Amino acid sequence: MTRSARSKSVAPKSLLPFDLQGFLDSAGVSRRIVRFRRGSIVFTQGAQANSVFYIQQGGVRLSVLSRRGREAIVAMLAPGDFFGEGCLAGQSLRMATATALVPTTVLKIHKREMMRTLHEQSALSDRFIAHMLTRNIRIEEDLIDQLFNSSEKRLARTLLLLAQYGQAGDSGHVLPAISQETLAEMIGTTRSRVNLFMNKFRKLGFVRYNGTLTINSSLLSIVLHD
Repeated sequence: MTRSARSKSVAPKSLLPFDLQGFLDSAGVSRRIVRFRRGSIVFTQGAQANSVFYIQQGGVRLSVLSRRGREAIVAMLAPGDFFGEGCLAGQSLRMATATALVPTTVLKIHKREMMRTLHEQSALSDRFIAHMLTRNIRIEEDLIDQLFNSSEKRLARTLLLLAQYGQAGDSGHVLPAISQETLAEMIGTTRSRVNLFMNKFRKLGFVRYNGTLTINSSLLSIVLHD
């Protein structure tokens, strides 16, 4: 695989929207809408795994804590993402901690009801399978990104993924407040390096600061540049 091919392979993928209202209208489905404040814990590592979650609004960070107390961010999730689905494959305890990045609204579905609904509603089943396949592709791309790309490219790709580039047109995408420390943890570098690259992106017009962070689609040029 050429370096150019590797860079192009990390472009974010989009999914067809989940018919949330149709699911909510389904008779007998045990589910509830839960709202979390910024920084609130959705579930903790080691807790009982008995529900699946679907993000309606906001964003969620998945992180893992080692026995030595070292934390690693394993995923940043956005509206349209499921998480906690490991319980459907027999996972009895949560493998990670889920934290709301911003005020977040999720649909919480009990494992038993999710299994039943997946069997009875083909539309939801198709959407969920597509989600899982896309998640696997994302994990492969993250590994390639970590192995072969510079920290500058990793940061650009991460910002585009967080901004859901390719899913809502080519105009600017606004991100909620996210610290440079968190970005550094996500791409495996230091805060000072992230600060250096963010200043460069701002000067080039790829990002804008104004209380929030706006990502311009032109940032993709950093990812595709050899």
